[in-house]
Order: sequence, then structure tokens, then C-alpha cells
Amino acid sequence: MAVRTPDPDPNESSDDEDFAAVGAAGFGGVPGGSSNPAWLTDIELAEIRRRLPMLYVEAVPVRTDGTGAVTQVGILLRATPMGEITRTIVSGRVRYGETVRDALFRHLENDLGPMAFPLLPPSPVPFTVAEYFPIPGVSAYHDDRQHAVSLAFVVPVTGTCEPRQDALEVTWMSPEEACSDSLAAEMEGGRSTLVRTALASVGALR
Repeated sequence: MAVRTPDPDPNESSDDEDFAAVGAAGFGGVPGGSSNPAWLTDIELAEIRRRLPMLYVEAVPVRTDGTGAVTQVGILLRATPMGEITRTIVSGRVRYGETVRDALFRHLENDLGPMAFPLLPPSPVPFTVAEYFPIPGVSAYHDDRQHAVSLAFVVPVTGTCEPRQDALEVTWMSPEEACSDSLAAEMEGGRSTLVRTALASVGALR
């Protein structure tokens, strides 16, 4: 299945528009308005996806106890454009001119709501780099649209999560439930492997 690409915030230009950027403004074009001549059309984006890897950030939201140990894992429930119901994690593209920190915070807020209060470290470091390929079997991750490189993070959240955009709900599970075979069967693109790797990286697997 494809890497999850959230619907755009109604108050923001889309990620597809903001990945951008070779046109009359050249590589110096700065996203920020419809008058920008550097926007990519759907056709141009599809062409770039056939030629270049796309950069994503992904986040496994967790809740921790007073010692910092992971007690719960947040798994999103969403409906795909094809009407399928799948499980996934926070995911989305990095925009042109956007820092990884800003992209990570934006997608966490878009998917979990503005009151989730994610705790990003002073220097975000991914627990792994996941490579999604359009050809199944090249890696544990698959995206039939593109070759995508994803920086994956474990992010504690302390507030109330109210999913937005195409996320229907967030289900909080124990680390054992999040690593179960039954959940893996519901997850898209090989993300069950990513969740297991995330929990292993923070010592939450027993």
C-alpha cells in the first residue's frame, strides 16, 4: 500500500504544492502563495516521483510514565481514498524550505490535533531511516507510487489527541498489542515493522 499522505490543511497550501520548486522562480522560489510561479502541477509531481526519491517524516506517538518508559503506543485508524480501513502512524512529506523539526511538528499536529502537545527533543534524531520502494520485496516497506525515504521518530505526547484530516481515531495500545500479528495485518506499507523497530529502539519490547 502507499505511504500515507495526509489531506492538506484547509488553511494551508498542499504538500504537493510545497514540495516544489523548479519553475520560473528556480530553486530559490519560496512557497507561500498562489502567485508563486514555482508550484508543481499534479503531472509534474507524478513525473518527479518517477525520477527522484521523496523525503518524508514519520512518527510513532507514545505515552510514557514518570521514568520515561513507554507505556502506550498511538496507532491511527484511517480510511483510504479507495474506501479501505487501515492502521498507520503519523506520516507526511517534508516541504520545500522546511526543516525536519517543523515538518515533524506539523504532521503531528495535523494528525493528532493541536492539543496533543508532542515533546520534540532539542536535536531530533530518527531511530531509523525507512526506504519505501514501488517494487515489493526490495525492502520491508512498500509504496506503489514512488521511492520514498522516511526519517522515523518516536515522539512522546502529553496532551489530548483529537485526530484530524483523514485520520478517524487514534487507538492507544500497549507495546505488546502494537507489535501483535493481528495489528500487523491491518497496517499499510510495512509499517508494522517500523513500529516494532521503534519500540525496540526505546527498550519497550519484552
